[in-house]
Amino acid sequence: QVQLVESGGGLVQAGGSLRLSCAASGRTRSSYSMGWFRQAPGKEREFLAAITWSGSTTYYSGSVKGRFTISRDNAKNTVNLQMNSLKPEDTAVYYCAADTSGAVRTNSGSYDYWGQGTQVTVSS
Repeated sequence: QVQLVESGGGLVQAGGSLRLSCAASGRTRSSYSMGWFRQAPGKEREFLAAITWSGSTTYYSGSVKGRFTISRDNAKNTVNLQMNSLKPEDTAVYYCAADTSGAVRTNSGSYDYWGQGTQVTVSS
């Protein structure tokens, strides 16, 4: 089993920044690809960004490309999401997830392990 714990969420004004972190423990493998998703009330879970184990390949959804940056530190078993130029519509619970296939995928069903989520609220 792999445990994922997100941190770094909070309340920020529009235009501000937050940095989310996801710490992995348990039977972790640096070969896993990692992804970030979010879910707002009444909406489906939305893919945001993913990164391969080496960090050489990243992929972003159109809604966050250019504003969010995903990175990982395999030595520390962490993956981060730097979020800049935040908007009120970015308000949601943010989740990190691990994909044991190692591929960069956007479908939430492809991911095998999930964190409990961290709330991000952007005020206007």
